[in-house]
Amino acid sequence: MDPFSRDPAHLVPPVEAEAVPDVAAEARRALQGTLWECKRVVVGQDAMLERVLIAMLCGGHVLLEGVPGLAKTLTVRTLADVVGGSFGRVQFTPDLVPADLVGTRIWQPSTGEFRTELGPVFAHLLLADEINRAPAKVQSALLEVMQEHQVTIGGSSYRVPEPFTVLATQNPIESEGTYALPEAQVDRFLFKLVVDYPALEDEIAVARGEVGEQARAREVLRPEDLLRFRAAAAEVHVDRLVATYAVHLADATRHPAAHDLDDLTGLIAFGASPRASIGLVQGAKALALLRGRGHATAADVHDLA
Repeated sequence: MDPFSRDPAHLVPPVEAEAVPDVAAEARRALQGTLWECKRVVVGQDAMLERVLIAMLCGGHVLLEGVPGLAKTLTVRTLADVVGGSFGRVQFTPDLVPADLVGTRIWQPSTGEFRTELGPVFAHLLLADEINRAPAKVQSALLEVMQEHQVTIGGSSYRVPEPFTVLATQNPIESEGTYALPEAQVDRFLFKLVVDYPALEDEIAVARGEVGEQARAREVLRPEDLLRFRAAAAEVHVDRLVATYAVHLADATRHPAAHDLDDLTGLIAFGASPRASIGLVQGAKALALLRGRGHATAADVHDLA
């Protein structure tokens, strides 16, 4: 039996190297305050909020899958308010064109010149609502911005503001008039989160109007603070054992039998790519910082897997 595919408790770095001891405590206070402020408005989606914040610390993007009405839009708006960033939203439809997303050049007869009109992607937090309803060329335009953090309009390049995070949503219960995201494009997202219904008590509180959209989130961070914590997360120490655990988890999806998971053989068409291993380690580093540590443990990896 492969020890790396089971309980991670024994995989603790032999030397708990505190790579960012000074920043870790500050980051924990600020980031926990950010989560608390978000939870005042977005009720019953604690796991989603934590994962989205981790993605922002990693510089990654998130694909949210869930039925309508589960506070996905409210989550993005609230996070933008709490981190003091700008918010953009694009409702993807079959008639959308890339220029609607990234912007275009508009002729000005009064001046005899073209004026560049930047699109909604120029925001710190972008909600790409129902991304699977737009044709492939629009999806590709968005994924290019996600990868390059810039767009080219009329031969000139324009950088999106930093930090830049895309939260794309898709509805799993409707397939008519949709364009399924290819696996290669889904792989560009750091996390794919399946958003579930809130607990009954949380839903009762929302239904009574005790919390939710009536509450106003206050600004806790600035975008430059998030960039500083992102740099600190990148410096979090990762022991070889912890990285090995992440790689073995990914490899178990490719070769289940080699990890004593024979019952999964034939159930997985294609295993996770090396990007998954990298994402697990990056996420574990951000989660460690969120928990006030300067080193990542296998438990951090396990919690994200």
